Amino acid sequence: MSDFKNKMLQRFLEYVKFDTQSADEAVCVPTTEGQFVFARYLEQQLKAMGLTEIVLDEKGYLYATLPANCEDELPTIGFIAHVDTSPDMSGKGVSPRVVENYAGEDIVLDAGEGIVLSTADFPEVKDYVGHDLVVTDGHTLLGADDKAGIAEIVSAIAYLQEHPEIKHGKVRIAFNPDEEIGRGAHNFNVPLFGCEWAYTVDGSCEGEIEFENFNAGSATFKIQGRNVHPGYAKGKMLNALRVATALVEAVPAEESPECTEGYEGFYHLMGINGGVDAASVSYIIRDHGKEEFERRMQFMKKVEQEMNERFGEGVVTLDLKVQYRNMREMVEPKMFIIDLAKSAMLAAGVEPRVKPIRGGTDGAQLSFMGLPCPNLFAGGINFHSRYEFVSVQVMEKAAMTVVKIIEGLASQNR
Repeated sequence: MSDFKNKMLQRFLEYVKFDTQSADEAVCVPTTEGQFVFARYLEQQLKAMGLTEIVLDEKGYLYATLPANCEDELPTIGFIAHVDTSPDMSGKGVSPRVVENYAGEDIVLDAGEGIVLSTADFPEVKDYVGHDLVVTDGHTLLGADDKAGIAEIVSAIAYLQEHPEIKHGKVRIAFNPDEEIGRGAHNFNVPLFGCEWAYTVDGSCEGEIEFENFNAGSATFKIQGRNVHPGYAKGKMLNALRVATALVEAVPAEESPECTEGYEGFYHLMGINGGVDAASVSYIIRDHGKEEFERRMQFMKKVEQEMNERFGEGVVTLDLKVQYRNMREMVEPKMFIIDLAKSAMLAAGVEPRVKPIRGGTDGAQLSFMGLPCPNLFAGGINFHSRYEFVSVQVMEKAAMTVVKIIEGLASQNR
Protein backbone atom coordinates (compact mmCIF):
# COMPACT_ATOMS: atom_id res chain seq x y z
CA MET A 1 0.00 0.00 0.00
CA SER A 2 1.40 3.41 -0.97
CA ASP A 3 2.38 5.88 1.74
CA PHE A 4 -0.36 8.27 0.64
CA LYS A 5 -3.02 5.58 0.71
CA ASN A 6 -1.86 4.25 4.06
CA LYS A 7 -1.92 7.70 5.68
CA MET A 8 -5.41 8.31 4.35
CA LEU A 9 -6.58 4.93 5.65
CA GLN A 10 -5.13 5.61 9.09
CA ARG A 11 -6.93 8.96 9.22
CA PHE A 12 -10.20 7.27 8.33
CA LEU A 13 -9.76 4.46 10.86
CA GLU A 14 -9.14 7.06 13.56
CA TYR A 15 -12.11 9.22 12.51
CA VAL A 16 -14.68 6.41 12.64
CA LYS A 17 -13.91 5.76 16.31
CA PHE A 18 -15.61 9.03 17.23
CA ASP A 19 -19.29 8.60 18.12
CA THR A 20 -20.93 11.37 16.12
CA GLN A 21 -24.53 10.30 15.53
CA SER A 22 -26.86 13.25 15.12
CA ALA A 23 -30.21 13.31 16.94
CA ASP A 24 -33.36 14.44 15.17
CA GLU A 25 -35.25 15.12 18.40
CA ALA A 26 -32.60 17.50 19.78
CA VAL A 27 -32.90 21.27 19.41
CA CYS A 28 -29.29 22.24 20.22
CA VAL A 29 -26.62 22.71 17.54
CA PRO A 30 -24.86 20.43 17.03
CA THR A 31 -27.48 17.98 18.19
CA THR A 32 -24.94 15.75 19.97
CA GLU A 33 -21.80 16.56 21.93
CA GLY A 34 -19.86 13.83 20.13
CA GLN A 35 -19.93 15.89 16.95
CA PHE A 36 -18.28 18.78 18.77
CA VAL A 37 -15.64 16.46 20.22
CA PHE A 38 -14.75 15.26 16.72
CA ALA A 39 -14.77 18.80 15.31
CA ARG A 40 -12.29 19.89 18.00
CA TYR A 41 -10.06 16.94 17.10
CA LEU A 42 -10.16 17.94 13.44
CA GLU A 43 -9.45 21.56 14.37
CA GLN A 44 -6.24 20.52 16.11
CA GLN A 45 -5.28 18.28 13.20
CA LEU A 46 -5.73 21.11 10.69
CA LYS A 47 -3.69 23.46 12.88
CA ALA A 48 -0.90 20.88 13.04
CA MET A 49 -0.96 20.73 9.23
CA GLY A 50 -0.35 24.48 9.08
CA LEU A 51 -3.66 25.50 7.53
CA THR A 52 -4.82 29.07 8.05
CA GLU A 53 -8.06 30.94 8.78
CA ILE A 54 -9.21 28.07 10.98
CA VAL A 55 -12.54 28.78 12.64
CA LEU A 56 -14.55 26.39 14.79
CA ASP A 57 -17.72 28.25 15.67
CA GLU A 58 -20.06 27.73 18.62
CA LYS A 59 -22.36 25.51 16.54
CA GLY A 60 -19.66 23.03 15.55
CA TYR A 61 -18.94 24.28 12.02
CA LEU A 62 -15.24 24.04 11.18
CA TYR A 63 -13.65 26.12 8.40
CA ALA A 64 -10.01 26.25 7.22
CA THR A 65 -7.86 27.47 4.33
CA LEU A 66 -5.05 26.09 2.23
CA PRO A 67 -3.43 29.33 1.00
CA ALA A 68 -2.67 29.81 -2.68
CA ASN A 69 0.87 29.01 -3.79
CA CYS A 70 0.78 30.97 -7.03
CA GLU A 71 0.29 34.60 -7.99
CA ASP A 72 -2.49 33.96 -10.51
CA GLU A 73 -5.90 35.41 -9.73
CA LEU A 74 -7.91 32.24 -9.27
CA PRO A 75 -11.42 31.66 -7.94
CA THR A 76 -11.62 30.39 -4.37
CA ILE A 77 -13.25 26.98 -4.30
CA GLY A 78 -14.28 24.77 -1.42
CA PHE A 79 -14.77 21.17 -0.36
CA ILE A 80 -17.27 20.15 2.30
CA ALA A 81 -18.05 17.00 4.29
CA HIS A 82 -20.15 16.31 7.37
CA VAL A 83 -18.98 15.04 10.74
CA ASP A 84 -22.18 13.33 11.87
CA THR A 85 -23.34 9.78 11.19
CA SER A 86 -26.90 8.59 10.78
CA PRO A 87 -29.13 7.92 13.80
CA ASP A 88 -30.53 4.94 11.87
CA MET A 89 -27.81 2.66 13.27
CA SER A 90 -25.51 2.87 16.27
CA GLY A 91 -22.22 4.67 15.70
CA LYS A 92 -20.84 4.05 19.17
CA GLY A 93 -17.83 1.82 19.54
CA VAL A 94 -17.20 1.38 15.82
CA SER A 95 -14.65 -1.41 15.34
CA PRO A 96 -13.43 -1.30 11.72
CA ARG A 97 -11.51 -4.08 10.03
CA VAL A 98 -9.59 -4.06 6.74
CA VAL A 99 -10.15 -6.99 4.41
CA GLU A 100 -7.06 -6.89 2.22
CA ASN A 101 -7.22 -7.97 -1.42
CA TYR A 102 -10.86 -9.01 -1.21
CA ALA A 103 -11.41 -12.28 -3.11
CA GLY A 104 -15.15 -12.08 -3.80
CA GLU A 105 -16.51 -14.30 -1.02
CA ASP A 106 -18.98 -13.58 1.78
CA ILE A 107 -17.40 -11.46 4.52
CA VAL A 108 -18.10 -12.68 8.04
CA LEU A 109 -18.55 -9.65 10.29
CA ASP A 110 -19.34 -11.51 13.52
CA ALA A 111 -19.02 -15.30 13.39
CA GLY A 112 -20.50 -15.77 16.86
CA GLU A 113 -23.74 -14.03 15.98
CA GLY A 114 -23.83 -15.09 12.35
CA ILE A 115 -23.64 -11.55 10.93
CA VAL A 116 -22.40 -11.80 7.35
CA LEU A 117 -21.92 -9.34 4.51
CA SER A 118 -23.39 -11.76 2.01
CA THR A 119 -22.76 -11.60 -1.71
CA ALA A 120 -26.27 -12.97 -2.23
CA ASP A 121 -27.87 -10.11 -0.30
CA PHE A 122 -25.35 -7.47 -1.40
CA PRO A 123 -24.08 -8.54 -4.84
CA GLU A 124 -22.40 -5.15 -5.38
CA VAL A 125 -19.61 -6.18 -3.01
CA LYS A 126 -18.28 -8.48 -5.76
CA ASP A 127 -17.49 -5.37 -7.82
CA TYR A 128 -14.61 -4.80 -5.40
CA VAL A 129 -12.60 -7.97 -5.92
CA GLY A 130 -8.94 -7.13 -5.44
CA HIS A 131 -9.68 -4.05 -3.34
CA ASP A 132 -8.89 -3.49 0.32
CA LEU A 133 -12.27 -3.11 2.03
CA VAL A 134 -12.97 -1.49 5.38
CA VAL A 135 -15.92 -3.23 7.05
CA THR A 136 -17.64 -3.18 10.45
CA ASP A 137 -17.86 -5.87 13.12
CA GLY A 138 -21.59 -6.13 12.38
CA HIS A 139 -22.78 -4.20 15.42
CA THR A 140 -22.54 -0.59 14.22
CA LEU A 141 -22.48 1.37 11.03
CA LEU A 142 -19.00 2.18 9.70
CA GLY A 143 -19.29 5.93 9.26
CA ALA A 144 -17.91 6.19 5.73
CA ASP A 145 -20.87 8.52 5.34
CA ASP A 146 -19.17 10.92 5.65
CA LYS A 147 -15.91 10.34 7.47
CA ALA A 148 -14.54 8.89 4.23
CA GLY A 149 -15.22 12.30 2.68
CA ILE A 150 -13.40 14.05 5.53
CA ALA A 151 -10.40 11.72 5.24
CA GLU A 152 -10.27 12.25 1.48
CA ILE A 153 -10.40 16.05 1.73
CA VAL A 154 -7.76 16.19 4.48
CA SER A 155 -5.56 13.75 2.54
CA ALA A 156 -5.92 15.80 -0.66
CA ILE A 157 -4.85 18.94 1.19
CA ALA A 158 -1.87 17.10 2.72
CA TYR A 159 -0.90 15.86 -0.75
CA LEU A 160 -0.87 19.40 -2.14
CA GLN A 161 1.25 20.55 0.79
CA GLU A 162 3.73 17.77 0.06
CA HIS A 163 3.80 18.65 -3.66
CA PRO A 164 4.37 22.42 -3.90
CA GLU A 165 5.12 22.00 -7.59
CA ILE A 166 1.36 21.69 -8.09
CA LYS A 167 0.21 25.29 -8.36
CA HIS A 168 -3.18 26.20 -6.98
CA GLY A 169 -5.32 29.04 -5.77
CA LYS A 170 -6.88 29.49 -2.35
CA VAL A 171 -8.78 26.41 -1.23
CA ARG A 172 -11.35 26.40 1.55
CA ILE A 173 -12.57 23.33 3.42
CA ALA A 174 -15.47 22.96 5.83
CA PHE A 175 -16.79 20.20 8.04
CA ASN A 176 -20.31 20.60 9.39
CA PRO A 177 -22.65 18.82 11.82
CA ASP A 178 -26.17 17.41 11.51
CA GLU A 179 -26.32 16.64 7.78
CA GLU A 180 -28.01 13.29 8.37
CA ILE A 181 -31.06 14.96 9.91
CA GLY A 182 -31.31 17.62 7.20
CA ARG A 183 -29.88 20.54 9.19
CA GLY A 184 -26.29 20.59 8.00
CA ALA A 185 -26.62 23.75 5.93
CA HIS A 186 -28.90 25.62 8.33
CA ASN A 187 -26.06 27.37 10.14
CA PHE A 188 -23.38 27.20 7.45
CA ASN A 189 -21.70 30.60 7.11
CA VAL A 190 -21.54 31.04 3.34
CA PRO A 191 -20.06 34.59 3.47
CA LEU A 192 -17.33 33.43 5.87
CA PHE A 193 -16.59 30.43 3.64
CA GLY A 194 -16.00 32.88 0.79
CA CYS A 195 -16.10 30.53 -2.18
CA GLU A 196 -17.51 31.01 -5.66
CA TRP A 197 -18.58 27.37 -5.63
CA ALA A 198 -17.87 24.19 -3.69
CA TYR A 199 -18.24 20.42 -3.79
CA THR A 200 -19.61 18.17 -1.10
CA VAL A 201 -17.64 14.90 -0.96
CA ASP A 202 -20.53 12.77 0.25
CA GLY A 203 -21.51 10.44 -2.57
CA SER A 204 -21.25 6.69 -2.92
CA CYS A 205 -19.86 4.71 -5.86
CA GLU A 206 -16.70 5.58 -7.75
CA GLY A 207 -17.22 8.31 -10.34
CA GLU A 208 -20.51 9.71 -9.09
CA ILE A 209 -21.17 13.38 -9.81
CA GLU A 210 -24.54 14.56 -8.59
CA PHE A 211 -26.09 17.94 -9.23
CA GLU A 212 -29.73 16.91 -9.31
CA ASN A 213 -31.58 15.92 -6.17
CA PHE A 214 -35.14 15.51 -5.04
CA ASN A 215 -37.39 18.38 -4.21
CA ALA A 216 -38.36 17.40 -0.69
CA GLY A 217 -41.35 17.98 1.55
CA SER A 218 -42.92 16.55 4.68
CA ALA A 219 -46.56 15.94 5.52
CA THR A 220 -47.84 15.26 9.02
CA PHE A 221 -51.53 14.48 9.44
CA LYS A 222 -52.88 14.96 12.95
CA ILE A 223 -56.08 13.04 13.64
CA GLN A 224 -58.46 13.87 16.45
CA GLY A 225 -60.71 10.94 17.25
CA ARG A 226 -63.36 10.50 19.92
CA ASN A 227 -62.88 7.78 22.50
CA VAL A 228 -65.63 6.29 24.62
CA HIS A 229 -66.01 2.97 26.40
CA PRO A 230 -66.15 0.30 23.69
CA GLY A 231 -69.21 -1.25 25.31
CA TYR A 232 -71.16 1.94 24.66
CA ALA A 233 -69.38 3.13 21.53
CA LYS A 234 -72.06 2.71 18.85
CA GLY A 235 -72.72 6.00 17.11
CA LYS A 236 -70.27 7.82 19.36
CA MET A 237 -66.72 6.53 18.94
CA LEU A 238 -64.44 7.84 16.24
CA ASN A 239 -61.33 5.65 16.23
CA ALA A 240 -58.38 7.78 15.19
CA LEU A 241 -56.41 4.69 14.19
CA ARG A 242 -59.12 3.66 11.73
CA VAL A 243 -58.99 7.15 10.24
CA ALA A 244 -55.21 6.75 9.98
CA THR A 245 -55.67 3.44 8.17
CA ALA A 246 -58.10 5.01 5.70
CA LEU A 247 -55.71 7.88 5.13
CA VAL A 248 -52.81 5.55 4.34
CA GLU A 249 -54.99 3.61 1.92
CA ALA A 250 -55.78 6.88 0.10
CA VAL A 251 -52.09 7.39 -0.78
CA PRO A 252 -50.98 5.30 -3.79
CA ALA A 253 -48.90 2.37 -2.54
CA GLU A 254 -47.29 1.96 -5.97
CA GLU A 255 -45.73 5.41 -5.57
CA SER A 256 -43.60 4.44 -2.57
CA PRO A 257 -39.78 4.18 -2.38
CA GLU A 258 -39.81 0.40 -2.73
CA CYS A 259 -41.65 0.70 -6.04
CA THR A 260 -39.75 3.57 -7.69
CA GLU A 261 -36.30 4.35 -9.08
CA GLY A 262 -34.32 6.90 -11.10
CA TYR A 263 -36.25 10.13 -11.51
CA GLU A 264 -39.49 8.69 -10.15
CA GLY A 265 -40.87 10.46 -7.09
CA PHE A 266 -42.68 8.93 -4.15
CA TYR A 267 -44.68 9.26 -0.96
CA HIS A 268 -42.81 7.57 1.90
CA LEU A 269 -44.82 6.56 4.96
CA MET A 270 -42.56 7.32 7.93
CA GLY A 271 -44.76 6.70 10.92
CA ILE A 272 -48.19 5.98 12.39
CA ASN A 273 -48.50 6.89 16.03
CA GLY A 274 -51.25 7.24 18.62
CA GLY A 275 -54.34 5.50 19.81
CA VAL A 276 -58.11 5.63 19.59
CA ASP A 277 -58.45 9.22 20.80
CA ALA A 278 -55.68 10.79 18.73
CA ALA A 279 -53.18 9.68 16.12
CA SER A 280 -50.72 11.01 13.57
CA VAL A 281 -49.49 9.85 10.18
CA SER A 282 -46.25 11.22 8.75
CA TYR A 283 -44.88 11.13 5.21
CA ILE A 284 -41.93 12.51 3.33
CA ILE A 285 -42.61 13.57 -0.26
CA ARG A 286 -39.98 13.50 -3.00
CA ASP A 287 -39.80 14.31 -6.73
CA HIS A 288 -37.12 15.65 -9.06
CA GLY A 289 -39.41 17.75 -11.23
CA LYS A 290 -40.67 21.03 -9.81
CA GLU A 291 -44.19 20.60 -11.24
CA GLU A 292 -44.39 16.94 -10.22
CA PHE A 293 -43.31 17.85 -6.70
CA GLU A 294 -45.96 20.54 -6.43
CA ARG A 295 -48.56 18.06 -7.66
CA ARG A 296 -47.59 15.67 -4.88
CA MET A 297 -47.80 18.40 -2.26
CA GLN A 298 -51.25 19.40 -3.51
CA PHE A 299 -52.32 15.76 -3.47
CA MET A 300 -51.68 15.63 0.27
CA LYS A 301 -54.00 18.61 0.73
CA LYS A 302 -56.61 16.69 -1.25
CA VAL A 303 -56.21 13.69 1.07
CA GLU A 304 -56.81 15.97 4.06
CA GLN A 305 -59.97 17.30 2.44
CA GLU A 306 -61.27 13.84 1.57
CA MET A 307 -60.71 12.54 5.10
CA ASN A 308 -62.57 15.46 6.61
CA GLU A 309 -65.46 14.99 4.19
CA ARG A 310 -65.63 11.33 5.16
CA PHE A 311 -65.09 11.52 8.94
CA GLY A 312 -66.09 15.05 9.85
CA GLU A 313 -64.75 18.55 9.48
CA GLY A 314 -61.62 19.20 11.51
CA VAL A 315 -60.90 15.56 12.30
CA VAL A 316 -57.73 15.68 10.18
CA THR A 317 -55.32 18.61 10.03
CA LEU A 318 -52.28 18.67 7.78
CA ASP A 319 -48.90 20.24 8.46
CA LEU A 320 -47.20 20.46 5.05
CA LYS A 321 -43.64 21.76 4.68
CA VAL A 322 -41.04 22.17 1.94
CA GLN A 323 -37.68 20.81 3.17
CA TYR A 324 -35.31 21.50 0.27
CA ARG A 325 -35.27 22.02 -3.49
CA ASN A 326 -33.53 20.46 -6.48
CA MET A 327 -30.12 22.13 -6.79
CA ARG A 328 -30.04 21.67 -10.57
CA GLU A 329 -31.56 25.08 -11.29
CA MET A 330 -28.75 26.71 -9.28
CA VAL A 331 -25.92 24.64 -10.78
CA GLU A 332 -26.96 24.72 -14.45
CA PRO A 333 -25.91 28.36 -14.97
CA LYS A 334 -22.39 27.29 -13.90
CA MET A 335 -22.06 23.94 -15.63
CA PHE A 336 -18.33 24.50 -16.02
CA ILE A 337 -17.97 23.32 -12.42
CA ILE A 338 -19.38 19.95 -13.50
CA ASP A 339 -17.06 19.87 -16.51
CA LEU A 340 -14.13 20.64 -14.20
CA ALA A 341 -15.06 17.71 -11.95
CA LYS A 342 -15.42 15.37 -14.94
CA SER A 343 -11.98 16.34 -16.28
CA ALA A 344 -10.48 15.88 -12.83
CA MET A 345 -11.95 12.40 -12.51
CA LEU A 346 -10.56 11.36 -15.88
CA ALA A 347 -7.14 12.68 -14.82
CA ALA A 348 -7.43 10.59 -11.64
CA GLY A 349 -8.29 7.43 -13.61
CA VAL A 350 -12.01 7.57 -12.83
CA GLU A 351 -14.89 7.27 -15.27
CA PRO A 352 -17.39 10.07 -14.44
CA ARG A 353 -20.98 9.01 -13.83
CA VAL A 354 -23.51 11.82 -13.67
CA LYS A 355 -26.62 10.65 -11.85
CA PRO A 356 -29.51 12.12 -9.88
CA ILE A 357 -29.54 11.83 -6.10
CA ARG A 358 -32.55 9.95 -4.79
CA GLY A 359 -32.28 12.04 -1.67
CA GLY A 360 -30.59 15.30 -0.76
CA THR A 361 -27.28 16.68 0.45
CA ASP A 362 -26.18 19.81 2.22
CA GLY A 363 -25.20 20.98 -1.24
CA ALA A 364 -28.84 21.30 -2.23
CA GLN A 365 -29.55 23.84 0.50
CA LEU A 366 -26.18 25.55 0.07
CA SER A 367 -26.84 26.00 -3.64
CA PHE A 368 -29.94 28.02 -2.80
CA MET A 369 -27.91 29.99 -0.24
CA GLY A 370 -25.67 31.29 -3.04
CA LEU A 371 -23.03 28.54 -3.03
CA PRO A 372 -23.48 26.19 -6.03
CA CYS A 373 -22.44 22.86 -4.59
CA PRO A 374 -22.63 19.57 -6.53
CA ASN A 375 -21.78 16.28 -4.83
CA LEU A 376 -18.80 13.98 -5.52
CA PHE A 377 -18.29 10.32 -4.68
CA ALA A 378 -16.66 9.33 -1.38
CA GLY A 379 -16.79 5.56 -1.93
CA GLY A 380 -19.00 4.23 0.86
CA ILE A 381 -21.51 1.47 0.14
CA ASN A 382 -24.57 0.38 2.18
CA PHE A 383 -24.69 3.61 4.18
CA HIS A 384 -26.47 3.73 7.54
CA SER A 385 -26.20 -0.01 8.17
CA ARG A 386 -24.08 -2.70 9.82
CA TYR A 387 -23.20 -3.83 6.28
CA GLU A 388 -21.56 -0.53 5.33
CA PHE A 389 -18.13 -0.79 3.72
CA VAL A 390 -15.70 1.31 1.71
CA SER A 391 -12.87 0.51 -0.68
CA VAL A 392 -9.52 2.07 0.18
CA GLN A 393 -8.69 2.21 -3.53
CA VAL A 394 -11.87 4.17 -4.27
CA MET A 395 -11.11 6.51 -1.37
CA GLU A 396 -7.70 7.16 -2.90
CA LYS A 397 -9.32 8.01 -6.24
CA ALA A 398 -11.77 10.35 -4.49
CA ALA A 399 -8.90 12.16 -2.78
CA MET A 400 -7.00 12.44 -6.06
CA THR A 401 -10.14 13.77 -7.75
CA VAL A 402 -10.11 16.63 -5.22
CA VAL A 403 -6.43 17.23 -6.01
CA LYS A 404 -7.07 17.21 -9.76
CA ILE A 405 -9.99 19.65 -9.45
CA ILE A 406 -7.74 22.10 -7.61
CA GLU A 407 -4.87 21.54 -10.04
CA GLY A 408 -7.13 21.70 -13.08
CA LEU A 409 -8.65 25.02 -12.05
CA ALA A 410 -5.19 26.58 -11.87
CA SER A 411 -4.28 25.13 -15.28
CA GLN A 412 -7.44 26.47 -16.90
CA ASN A 413 -6.85 30.00 -15.63
CA ARG A 414 -3.24 30.43 -16.75
